[in-house]
Amino acid sequence: MDAKLTLKLEQSVIEKAKIYAKDQKTSISRLIENYLLSITNEKESNDAITPLVRSLSGIIDLPKDFDHKKGYTEFLTNKYK
Repeated sequence: MDAKLTLKLEQSVIEKAKIYAKDQKTSISRLIENYLLSITNEKESNDAITPLVRSLSGIIDLPKDFDHKKGYTEFLTNKYK
């Protein structure tokens, strides 16, 4: 259930936030909600996972035995040949 929250911010910050939100095709409310979620979520591990990274997880399927360090090394080797 959504609830209303009133904030007092500098006008210049609001204007910049409106431009950023428009560029990101989202709302200021959604930006603030995502930010608050990211700082209040309990850490599942030592590394905090941002909402963006969480939304991207599961996009590609890799074999269970995939060696990401070896894959990255091969990528860099091919890139800089």
